[in-house]
Amino acid sequence: MKGKKHSEEFKQMIIELAASGKPPSQIMREYGLSSSVYYKWINSTKSVTVDEQKFTAKEVKAMKREIARLKEENEILKKAMTIFAGR
Repeated sequence: MKGKKHSEEFKQMIIELAASGKPPSQIMREYGLSSSVYYKWINSTKSVTVDEQKFTAKEVKAMKREIARLKEENEILKKAMTIFAGR
C-alpha cells in the first residue's frame, strides 16, 4: 500500500510547527505522521552556507544531479573528440 500524498501547504505547516519548538513526538502523533516522513521534511529545509550563500538540501541534491549529468556529457564529448581526431 502506498502512503498518503500530502500537500505542500501541509508540509510547510508541519515545518513551521517544528520551528516554533513544538516537540516532534507531539506533531507526529497529532497529524499521524511517521518519524521517517517527519524528519525527511524537516531535513529538507535545513540549509548549508557556502561563500555567504544558503542552499537547502533539495537545492544541493539538484546541483549534484546536474554535476553528474554534466560530467557524463563531458565524457561523451571527449570520446567523440578522440574519434573525430583520429580521422
